[in-house]
Amino acid sequence: MLSLDKERQRMIERQLERRGLHSADVLRAMREVPREAFVPEPLQQHAYRDMPLPIDAGQTISQPYVVALMIHVADVAPGDRVLEVGAGSGYAAAVLSRIAARVYAIERHPELAMAAAERLRQLGYDNVEVRAGDGAHGWIEVAPFDAILVSASGEVIPQALKEQLNISGMLVMPVGPMHDQRLIKLHRSSASSYDEEDLGAVSFVRLITGEG
Repeated sequence: MLSLDKERQRMIERQLERRGLHSADVLRAMREVPREAFVPEPLQQHAYRDMPLPIDAGQTISQPYVVALMIHVADVAPGDRVLEVGAGSGYAAAVLSRIAARVYAIERHPELAMAAAERLRQLGYDNVEVRAGDGAHGWIEVAPFDAILVSASGEVIPQALKEQLNISGMLVMPVGPMHDQRLIKLHRSSASSYDEEDLGAVSFVRLITGEG
C-alpha cells in the first residue's frame, strides 16, 4: 500500500482545520485512520482529495470533511455506543472506532458488508461490528445508541432510528430530495421529544430500504 502519511496530515490541516473543525478527538481519529485502505487500489493515490470517491456496488466513500463533520456534530465521545447506517467500505466506522467504545455498522449491500468487516478485522479495528441489512430499521438488538450517523439520504428520518437513540443522543442524516438534501442534526431531548437543526446543503446517495 502507498504511504500517504504526509497527504493525510495535509488533509487535516487544509480540509478540516481551515474549515473550523478543531475537535481534538475527531482530528486525532482522522489522523490515525488510513483512508487509502478503504478505497479501491487504483484510487489510493487520490485518497485525501477533498471529494467522495467511488467504491464497489455503485456506492461512494464520503469526502474526509463530511465524515469528520458528521462525527463532530453528533458529539461522539469516548465510551459511546454508535450506530452507522451505510457503512460502505468501513472508513467512517473505523474513524468512529477511534473515539467511541463500540461501533455497529449496517450496510445494505452484502458484498460491501462482508468486505468492510474483513478489512476492519485485518486493520485491527476490533470494536466495530458490521452486518448486512436494511439500515432504516436500525439494530434493535443492540440499541439504544448514544449517536447514530446515517451516510445515505432519505425524505424523512426513519422512526425506528429515532426510537433507538438514547435520551440526549444525537442523530445526523442527510434529508430531502436528491436536488435539495440538507444535513440534519436531531437531538432526542426526552422519550417523546426531538429537536432538529439544519446544518446546510449536502449530497449523498439514497437510503434504500426494503420498501424502496
